[in-house]
Order: sequence, then C-alpha cells, then structure tokens
Amino acid sequence: MDTISGLPYELLVRILSLVPTKAAVSTCILSKRWKFLWMSLPKLDFTDRDESLLVLKDFINKNLPLHRTPVIEIFLLSLYESRERNIKPEDIRQWVEIAVSRHLLELDVSCSSDKKENMFPNSMFTCKSLVLVVCKDQKPFEALLSICPVLEDLEVSFREDESIQEFIINVTSLWKLCLHVSYYWSSLERYEIDTPCLEYLELADWNDSPCLVKNMPKLEKAHVDVVSFAVKNVIGSVTSVKHLTVCSEDVYGDGIVFNQLEHLKLCICKDYSSNVLAQFLKDSPNLRVLVISQQDLHADLKTNEMGFWNHPSSVPECMLAVMSTDFELGRILCIKLRIKDDEDGDSSFEIV
Repeated sequence: MDTISGLPYELLVRILSLVPTKAAVSTCILSKRWKFLWMSLPKLDFTDRDESLLVLKDFINKNLPLHRTPVIEIFLLSLYESRERNIKPEDIRQWVEIAVSRHLLELDVSCSSDKKENMFPNSMFTCKSLVLVVCKDQKPFEALLSICPVLEDLEVSFREDESIQEFIINVTSLWKLCLHVSYYWSSLERYEIDTPCLEYLELADWNDSPCLVKNMPKLEKAHVDVVSFAVKNVIGSVTSVKHLTVCSEDVYGDGIVFNQLEHLKLCICKDYSSNVLAQFLKDSPNLRVLVISQQDLHADLKTNEMGFWNHPSSVPECMLAVMSTDFELGRILCIKLRIKDDEDGDSSFEIV
C-alpha cells in the first residue's frame, strides 16, 4: 500500500475512478492522504450491486454532498431493483441536481419504475456543460419528454443492452427527430411515434419489433433504414416528403403514392433493392432526381461495382411516357438517365 500511496495524486484519483464509488470511499480509512482522495473523483458510480437499496440510498445521501470536484465527468446511477418505498423520484432528482451543480458532462440513469413521473430537476435542462443523457427506462424517458413542451430537436439512440420494453415519442412541437434502434435490442416489444409537426425524420430501425408511426403531414425530408416488418407502416407515414433516402429490401405495398417526392436516394446494399426502386418510380409521379448509392455502414464491397444490384423484372409503364429507352438487355429495359457525380462520389441520375 505504501508503494501505491507514493504515486502522484492525479494518478491515484484515476485509479479510484475505475472502481465503484462505494469501494473508492472505503479507502478513506487507509491513511490521511487517502481520507479525502475519493472526493476528487471525476466519475461517480452508484449501482445496486445485490445490496439493499435503502443502504445505497443512505450511502448516497451521506457522501454525495461531500464530493467536491469542480467537474463531474460521469454520474452513473443504476437502480434496476428499485422499489418505490426505498428510492423515490424526488431522491433521484436531488442527487442529479447535486451532480448538475458540479458542471456535469454525462448523466446515465437506469431504474425500474411503474410510474410515469419525472425524476430530473429543472436545473438539468439549463445545464450548459451536459453533453450526454442516458435514460434506461421508458417511464422516465416519456416523463422527460412530457416536460419539454417546446422541444424541437430530439436525437435518441437505443443500445443493444437496453431494458426498455416499449416507448412512445409524443411531442407535438418536435420538428426534427433522429431515432436509432439496435438490431440486438431483444427486450423491445413495440414503439410508437406521434409527431404531427415533424419536418425531418431519420429512422434507423434494425429490430423486428412492431412499430406505429402516425401520419406526418408536414414532413419534407426523411431518411428511412428499416427491416421488412416495419417498412409498410413507416413508408406509409412519410408520403408528404420531397426528399427521401431509403434502405430496404422489401417493397412497401400498394396504395401508397408520393405526389410531392422530387429527390429519391436509394441504398442498394440489399438483394432486392431494384424492386424497391421500381415501385418508387411507379408511385412517384413528380420525381426529378434519383441517387443510387451504397451507404458506408452497409458497404461490403470497396469498389464502385453494384454487387448486390438485381435488375428489376420490369420497368413501370407509367415511366415510359416520360423516359426514353436506350437499349434492352434480355427482358430488362435500361432507362436513359443523365448521370452526374456529387461531392460524395454518388451517382446522380436526372430524368430527361
């Protein structure tokens, strides 16, 4: 222990930050030098590791106010076995408020609750230092949204280890939404998006859980990357767009028309992307720009060859009236397009 005690103060603090906060606090009895060392930790980790939550609550209430570092980099609070009689939302609000007062950078809260009750203090929403908030329960997540009546821009990324089973994004003021749902998120059962004023949507959903996306009449631009289970529901809700980026190998069904769609970008990483293109051409009477590309995240080929591209079985008859045929290859009609290259190296085809 004497050898470790001789290390620089900053290094000792970093070492203690690698262990749970309760273990770090216990080192205060080692010597005078260690007595206040834990109070400078940049990361605080309060997790219910198979212990009584009442004990954990008392520990936090006793020691958190003593913490004196000017900046808390990470405040982690994990209460998966939370019981209402032991730890209540007002307890969490108090702890988070203390963390926020120390110029908090990252907040990670995991808890189990049956009530849709806000557990975040008002000071959190005006904290200029906070760059990341992680909330691993649908009730606090929805409660957080409910107290943001003028929220306009929301970005949510759900990781594969989330415990949330369902969630609803219902914000009438929202005009921009970026939502990423992990393919490996096994606990998710369903989700719903109700944002009638949305103008921009970025939805990447690689999960096969049911989703309900309500109509978005003001939507102008959308980026949709979804699996087959959700494609019809999602595509049917974005028919008002002028700019659309799509990655899906499944067609979205009949009866959907994109009267305002002018710019379509199609990722061709899927086996049947060409069939999706054929349907969009049929259902988009005002289409003017078509971009065919392969997104970087989906690229298995490092060349410019369209390795996954399968020619469509036919060209929609409605397109033959506005586009000329250059040549025929077997049963495949190759449509004459004006080709351009943009700054990203994508090929842009303009209808002539």
